[in-house]
Amino acid sequence: MNILAIGAHPDDIEYGCGGMLAKYARRGHAVYMFVASDGALGGEAEMRRREQKDAAQILGVREVFWGGYPDTEVPLSRDLIVRLETAIRQVQPRMIFVNAPDDTHQDHRHLAQCAMSATRYVPNFLFFEVPSTVNFVPNCYTDIADVLDVKLACLEAHTSQVTKTSIEDLTILELAKSCANFRGIQARVKYAEAFHSVRLLLNL
Repeated sequence: MNILAIGAHPDDIEYGCGGMLAKYARRGHAVYMFVASDGALGGEAEMRRREQKDAAQILGVREVFWGGYPDTEVPLSRDLIVRLETAIRQVQPRMIFVNAPDDTHQDHRHLAQCAMSATRYVPNFLFFEVPSTVNFVPNCYTDIADVLDVKLACLEAHTSQVTKTSIEDLTILELAKSCANFRGIQARVKYAEAFHSVRLLLNL
């Protein structure tokens, strides 16, 4: 199966569904990423692209597609929908993950809304959470206890972002582990990632 994860900035995908992607890759599925912006306002653009490449390699991602939009200027537009549709045609995914639309960052909101249009023919479409997500109500989870180390290693590969959480003395690694523990408690396991499914095709 081909899987496509869509994020607004480098490290969004790893935080939101890095564990799930690691599990898919371990089982031989083909994992791809679409990153809308290089996150240049959060660090040097070339460095952030390199960090994304390193994290993708740890996860076993086949290819990273770049949207090419300036950081904070990911548009709510037909152009973005077309770029997403182009990646979807190339990947032919059965499963798509994207950051949730209810978010304090406009890039995340716009990307999620455009993805809803671009993914309309894909049978499985789920939202994931990032630190700026608000009012997130998950309806499905995955146990990531066996891949938590991989998820954290991917986030650590984004070296320039590890301490940029806007919370004093809290790294992105600590934040991700705490979130995974909280979602795990909800799912009755130790560590989990949470998702809100827009469409979920269960083949029994």
